[in-house]
Amino acid sequence: MKKIFYSLMFAAALSSCNNPTEESTAPTEGTSEEVVGQSAVQDDQSQKDVVKVAVGSPDHTTLVAAVKAAEYVDVLSNAGPFTVFAPTNAAFDKLPAGTVDGLLKPEAKNDLRNILEYHVTTSSFKEEYLKDGMTIGMVNGGSVKVSKGEDGKIKINDANVLGAVPASNGMVYVLDAVLLPAAK
Repeated sequence: MKKIFYSLMFAAALSSCNNPTEESTAPTEGTSEEVVGQSAVQDDQSQKDVVKVAVGSPDHTTLVAAVKAAEYVDVLSNAGPFTVFAPTNAAFDKLPAGTVDGLLKPEAKNDLRNILEYHVTTSSFKEEYLKDGMTIGMVNGGSVKVSKGEDGKIKINDANVLGAVPASNGMVYVLDAVLLPAAK
């Protein structure tokens, strides 16, 4: 039930952010500025949100490009909470040649969104909350499995967690592999 609730909350957030009305995107009368979403809020004092954490990392330019292509920047800039499993550029490089370029095309937007949603959950899991054998429901309806070795190293499915970064709206875990959801 909790999984359904969070999925519905995320879907509502997505639809409200991704289906703007003419009113919300049209320039305000007398100005030339376009009304933009949460991601455009300027705040150099507070802790960075999950998107700004990724944007600030030179190892996540492919992920940032994917989030932009999927039009999820504003969604992931909202209050959350989110846990984002963030593959590095090197992780994306392990995919078959042409995969990333293909997913960034407008006609592949739904496939890209499915993959990105498999990297996000609508809870904030600090490292100490991740337990060996734990299953986490993801936004796309799938789930990932957490494993913890005796050395304390964490894996999400078969991807190694390289580090964790707290954000204002959740946690970002850096991964060495892209999580691929099961075919629907």
